[in-house]
Amino acid sequence: MKSAWVLLIAIIFSLPSFSQEKKLYNPDADAVADIEAAIKKASAENKFVLIQAGGNWCSWCIEFARFCKADKQIDSLINSSFIWYHLNYSKENKNLPVFAKYGYVQRFGFPVFIILNSKGEQVHVQNSEYLEDGKKSYDKGKVFSFLSNWTPAALEPSQYQEK
Repeated sequence: MKSAWVLLIAIIFSLPSFSQEKKLYNPDADAVADIEAAIKKASAENKFVLIQAGGNWCSWCIEFARFCKADKQIDSLINSSFIWYHLNYSKENKNLPVFAKYGYVQRFGFPVFIILNSKGEQVHVQNSEYLEDGKKSYDKGKVFSFLSNWTPAALEPSQYQEK
């Protein structure tokens, strides 16, 4: 019986560590400064910025991040071509001026993706609904195609000139 009490106490004291896991979205972040830093880093690394707008309350937002990190091919594509930033939208901080700057993309629901080139110019907005697998996750082919079609290499004009 004593060991059961010790086990129960150990479980109770370990519970706070579960709730302190790192969150994807930071409601306290300065999104304008963070996006400017991401653009600067993208420019230095010849990458684009992938903004994933959503919140910690959004199960599809969390699933997209999990899905991408779990797939080696998609994770590698993101790491080689993008600086990935999670733009918070929550009751604590809706970041409305940032969303206004990008054309009120929250109208598509969450997550929604905004691609910026290395100059910070918006080149694409993607409604995540079109990337879903029709079940409870995302379709690898659709996600990979979306990301591949919006890399710096894909938008390089020399790729499309006649030789």
